[in-house]
Amino acid sequence: MDILFGNPIFSGRSPGPRGRARASRGQQRSAQTAAEYTRHWGWTVELDGSELRLVTGLGFDVLDVPEPVGCRALVRLERMGVRPGPVLAGPGGRALFLVAPHTAETLPDLLYKTGWDDAHLDLACHGAGSSVPAPPTPTTRWLRRPTAETAARPPEARLLLGTLAYACHRGVAELVGRH
Repeated sequence: MDILFGNPIFSGRSPGPRGRARASRGQQRSAQTAAEYTRHWGWTVELDGSELRLVTGLGFDVLDVPEPVGCRALVRLERMGVRPGPVLAGPGGRALFLVAPHTAETLPDLLYKTGWDDAHLDLACHGAGSSVPAPPTPTTRWLRRPTAETAARPPEARLLLGTLAYACHRGVAELVGRH
């Protein structure tokens, strides 16, 4: 009776006395979430203290931009018919776009080829040796959830980079005139 429509009702919590749910240990929940990410999406996860993190550089890299810029770029990408893949709203007001692995290594060349290499962009890339927080946490949530297709094969960064760079550049230009 603790499963409804194939999903656990208590999501890692067990019913306490009088049928109320009581929270289980955080580590147990992290282990369950880690198993879900690994089983469903094939992603590598790590536990950093009490925080579960998605390891970058193996199945995907992450393009990191301010969240308002990321939301603006998401709207534009979807209007253009581009499927951006999974996107996280991360800590510090950042949007994290999951893209094909090895993007971090090729990002300077991609920026050069698209003409954005000399612009001052609030855009970073997390690649091999890095990680990003795994949702859901108080500071991390999905802006665009992964699907079987996008989790297994995130989009090439070149498909998103022009729109993200333009949104970053425009975001900076909008802030310059404000006092």
